Amino acid sequence: MLQDLNGKTALVTGASKGVGKGIALELARRGCRVVVNYHSDAKGAERTVQEIEDAGGSALAVQANVGDSAHVDAMFEHAVAEAGGVDILVNNAGVQTWKPLLELTEAEWDRVIATNLKGTFLCTQRAARLMQAKGGSIVNIGSGCNKWAFPNLVDYTASKGGIEQFTKVAAVELGRYGIRVNCVAPGAVEIERTKEEAGDYAGTWARLTPLNRVGVPLDVARAVAFLVSPESDFITGQTIWVDGGLFTKPAWPYD
Repeated sequence: MLQDLNGKTALVTGASKGVGKGIALELARRGCRVVVNYHSDAKGAERTVQEIEDAGGSALAVQANVGDSAHVDAMFEHAVAEAGGVDILVNNAGVQTWKPLLELTEAEWDRVIATNLKGTFLCTQRAARLMQAKGGSIVNIGSGCNKWAFPNLVDYTASKGGIEQFTKVAAVELGRYGIRVNCVAPGAVEIERTKEEAGDYAGTWARLTPLNRVGVPLDVARAVAFLVSPESDFITGQTIWVDGGLFTKPAWPYD
C-alpha cells in the first residue's frame, strides 16, 4: 500500500457516494485522515467512513451545504477541532438539472451555481486561510462537459467552466503561500447517477471514448491522489483530463 500522504488530513466534499466516495477511499488508502462531507445522504457518508475504518484508515463525517457560508465555516471549524486542520481539500460536491435552457427556472440555476461554483469558492477560501502558514493542496472536480456544448445542461456546464477558470486564478493568487490548486475534469464515469440517466450509459459512452470504456471513480481518485502528492509539487493551475480521450476526439464522420 502506497502511504505517501501519511499524517495529512483531507476534506472531500460530496463524499457519501460516487466519485467523491472513491476519492475519499483512495486518499485514506494512501495514509490521509479523511473528513467526509455530505449534504443530505448521512447513511452514505457513514458507509464511506465505515469502509475507510474497516480498511484500517481514519475518517469522520461532517454535514454541510457547501453553498452556505455558515455551513462551510462550521464544517472547517469541526475539521480543525477533530482533525487538527486541513492539508488537502477536494471540491467534489456537485448537482445538476437536466432541462432545456428555455425551461430552466431561476431557482434551479441558483441551486446548481451555489453548490458547484459558489461551494468551490467558499471551501477554497476557508481552506486557503488555514493553509497560508504551511501550504497545502486543493483539487477542484471539473468536467469535460465544458469542452463541448451539452444540450439540457446549461447550468451545470456553466458552473464547471467557471470552476476551471477559478482554478487558474486561485493557483496564481495562492502560490505565494505554497498552496497548489488544480482541477481534475472527468469524462464519462459510471456512478449511481449516470446509471439512472441512461440504461446503457456505459455502452453508449464507451463507443465514443478512444480507450473503449467508461471511467470508474477510482480513475478520478488516482488523478486526485497524484495531484495532492509530493510527486506533483511543481504542478499548479492545471486541468487534468481523466476522460479516456473522449474530449480529445473530434466529431469525425469516417469512424
